[in-house]
Amino acid sequence: MKILWVKSGGLVPLDHGGKIRSFHLAKVLAQSHEVSLFTFYPPTPDDTHDQLRQIFSQVHCVPITIPQQRGAGEYVAYAKNILSGRPYSATKYCRPHITDLLRKHLLAESYDVIICDFLLTAPVIPWDLPGTKVLFTHNVETQIWERQFQVARNPVWRAVCYREFQTMRRMELHYLRLSDHVLAVSETDRNFFARFVDPSKISVIPTGVDTEYFRPAEEEAQPNTIVFTGSMDWLANEDGILYFMREILPRIRQEIPDTTLCVVGRRPSKKLIQAAHEFRGVEVTGTVKDIRPYVAKASLYVVPLLVGGGTRLKIFEAMALGKAIISTSIGAEGLPGVSGKHLLLSDQPEDFARRAIELLRDPQRRNELGQCARRLVELDYSWQSVGNSLSKVIRDLPGGVRPADR
Repeated sequence: MKILWVKSGGLVPLDHGGKIRSFHLAKVLAQSHEVSLFTFYPPTPDDTHDQLRQIFSQVHCVPITIPQQRGAGEYVAYAKNILSGRPYSATKYCRPHITDLLRKHLLAESYDVIICDFLLTAPVIPWDLPGTKVLFTHNVETQIWERQFQVARNPVWRAVCYREFQTMRRMELHYLRLSDHVLAVSETDRNFFARFVDPSKISVIPTGVDTEYFRPAEEEAQPNTIVFTGSMDWLANEDGILYFMREILPRIRQEIPDTTLCVVGRRPSKKLIQAAHEFRGVEVTGTVKDIRPYVAKASLYVVPLLVGGGTRLKIFEAMALGKAIISTSIGAEGLPGVSGKHLLLSDQPEDFARRAIELLRDPQRRNELGQCARRLVELDYSWQSVGNSLSKVIRDLPGGVRPADR
């Protein structure tokens, strides 16, 4: 089949969960289909998108300029967008000239299937043109902004979250109904979307992990060390680790005073760096080339998220590395792990701290959890396995298969 994969924000480098998921699924899809990539993003000096021509039939890159996050330019852009009735999260990427370029491309070259990767890409898709259109949702955007609104304390930020929640809800519903098929990353997300569209047009493509790249380390973990990984410019990650530092870590240190925390991930804010300075033994690394050494040396991996949606690739990566994990329910939402067998779940700071203390003091129990977690992802959640499931869904779409493909 001839497929056009359309994505906002670029596909490489693989520096956050959405890109990792999209890259691996599109790569597997390209093994059995003719896949082209159309993506728009702010270019960088070390842009590696040209290397993707080794994987995809065509690669179309459109440069855009977006305001620096939390900078003066973004505040001005947000103010201009207020009366538009559209979420700023989408309008900052989706520009009219991108829609024009994509329309011209689709008028010049036909595709059997157009995959709209991520809801925030949807406004640039020419939905009126021929071709089966699939909306690939990485999470429930409405739910993320609603949860962000519920936990926000600053009144200005709370108002921003409420507006994004309301405008995102309208946009999400609109494109769910407009698409021919919807891909969800978990049964939890599928059930949410099924409240608004026919469940038969929703398929679940679960999260995967590179089980060869992420393998348990041979060296022993360092005692009383905790690690968290994630893109720190994603607000849910920042909120979650600040919550851990302020509400959970002090409780752990009442019992184990020398406990250290390492926060690994790109673009930490000044707010996070300043907060880390208030606590001894907290390291914020910023961008790293490889998270594996940081996770390998830790005794415990934590996912203390209070806000989120979709599924967290970070948990599957930690599972593949054979680490003991403690997460909030939201942090592990939509994933197949069983609490007490593959990881531990806790939503109260006192209980989270108690479980962390117990695991830090019990290497055997940590090893048991890590081994069970590794077996879980190794068995059913390699990217090849998940990508094959996506390929089958695409082939089975109504009107999506040509005779030559059978």
